[in-house]
Amino acid sequence: MFLKKNRYNILILGNGGRENAFAWSISQSTRCAALFVAPGNAGTAQYAHNINISISNFEEIARFCLDNGVDLVLPGSEQPLVEGITNYFATHKELERISIIGPDQLGARLEGSKDFSKAIMRKYNIPTAEARSFSAIEIELANNYINTQSLPIVIKADGLAAGKGVIIAQTHQEAQQAIENMLLGNQFGESGHTVLIEQFLTGIELSYFVLTDGTNYVSLPEAKDYKRIGEGDTGLNTGGMGAISPVPFADQEFKHKIHTQIVEPLLAGLHQEGINYKGFLFIGIMNCGGEPFVIEFNVRMGDPETQAVLPLLDTDLVTLFEQTVTQGLETRILPVKKEVACTIVLAAEGYPGEPKKGDDIHLSDEIGQSLVFHAGTIKQNGVLKTNGGRVMAVTSLAANLPDAVAQSLHAANAITWDGKYFRSDIGKDLLSL
Repeated sequence: MFLKKNRYNILILGNGGRENAFAWSISQSTRCAALFVAPGNAGTAQYAHNINISISNFEEIARFCLDNGVDLVLPGSEQPLVEGITNYFATHKELERISIIGPDQLGARLEGSKDFSKAIMRKYNIPTAEARSFSAIEIELANNYINTQSLPIVIKADGLAAGKGVIIAQTHQEAQQAIENMLLGNQFGESGHTVLIEQFLTGIELSYFVLTDGTNYVSLPEAKDYKRIGEGDTGLNTGGMGAISPVPFADQEFKHKIHTQIVEPLLAGLHQEGINYKGFLFIGIMNCGGEPFVIEFNVRMGDPETQAVLPLLDTDLVTLFEQTVTQGLETRILPVKKEVACTIVLAAEGYPGEPKKGDDIHLSDEIGQSLVFHAGTIKQNGVLKTNGGRVMAVTSLAANLPDAVAQSLHAANAITWDGKYFRSDIGKDLLSL
């Protein structure tokens, strides 16, 4: 049984910018006694002890937790949750005092299976796009179904595909090729053995975040992220090239609709399904003329949205985590700073394909007050080097969006390495709203 304490030892799982942002935030809490990150990066090492353990090695994670008196484990990404880390800890008696901030394996299917997620939404009348699922033996039915749909058509791999399993097909032929690649060509492995053919929604997208104890929930600031590699939202999809929080088109009426039409029916439905969901819930939402429609559910915070959202919070994360695991949350919107956050991701040459690694990174004093969150970085012989596709993110807070954007652009230019790339238009589409 989890025991309440004044101060907690905490382990974060992951090595990206999201985990760096969590480490930065948690390290400021007086209720954090010791902070560890597995495996971490050069940025998390500024706030925590990096531990060289894979996020999928539950046995080694458990041993480390027992040896170091860890009280709370925060998985940054969906992978350990989908793989069942919460179940692993719950079924080992010596680990029962350690809590995971995240759902069990069944609850994690909200992200791990788009088919499961869509079925939950249909059953509990949560607004979402119409869709049908097909397996490989139903490919002829799938092709016939495609021919009845208006364009464009959304094709989704059922399982996890590193953000690459969604195709927006502009023609029926392109849609049929996409499902053939997934169902017969094994493009995404087991994740693509079932596909969803989904109605295309027109509107403007946002990311909405809540933390729930299974019954009550707190709402974090919403964000808008930018997925395409190129200026003006062109080119290949990425893990995210930047984020703005909060967003001007999500007013109180729209948020009320999210709470009453999506969050609360979902939590009630999960309870009815016997799923005790404790942790973060990330809702990808399309604002269709003032009405919210769910694009997807994720069972963790977003990246790079976390880097924009956490600096706005005016509350103690560790206390929120304690309330989450002890079912002590009160449904409310969390207090936030009266500022706007702009996050710009700095990527390595070659991203989102095969990124170039090993370039020396130079940080200038011109970064100013902007926050720098590391993602794909490593220190070798004391030298900071690139070690991934998305290398860093800079976040600036200001009284208004134009100033936040300007500060982040200035900071982005103050960090250099060979082949550095970033989008200079993050947030500019919102300036007229």
